[in-house]
Amino acid sequence: MSEFLRDYARRFAELDKGNLHLLGELYSDDVAFTDPLHDVHGLPDLRKYFEDLYANVTDLQFEFHAFDQVREGKGYLRWTMSYRHPRLKQGEPILVHGCSHLLWTDNKVFQHRDFFDAGALLYEHLPVMGRMIRWLKGRLA
Repeated sequence: MSEFLRDYARRFAELDKGNLHLLGELYSDDVAFTDPLHDVHGLPDLRKYFEDLYANVTDLQFEFHAFDQVREGKGYLRWTMSYRHPRLKQGEPILVHGCSHLLWTDNKVFQHRDFFDAGALLYEHLPVMGRMIRWLKGRLA
């Protein structure tokens, strides 16, 4: 059990559009952040990424399920993200399950990579594309 991962997850879950200045307490200045839709380098660009994220969604919340430290300075978090977007799923909550791979030193993350289904996050909830993805999933099942 990693105290660093538990503390990081707690502090990350507390982030919102009003306290993004706290990102500097979680991430190094040269942080590399990657997810299926973005590739961000450096703390200023990460702050801009989160500013844009919080400007477009409401009720963004993370629930962390597992804190797996592989070795010193390396670990994984498993989570469920919940959010609402006024133009997606008629403003209803959207749940996305994912995992974060983190590398850290000196109590700051310098590499953060998120793994999740981009379709579940976004594409399945777009009017035309969503119908096509649901049809395709049904055909493949």
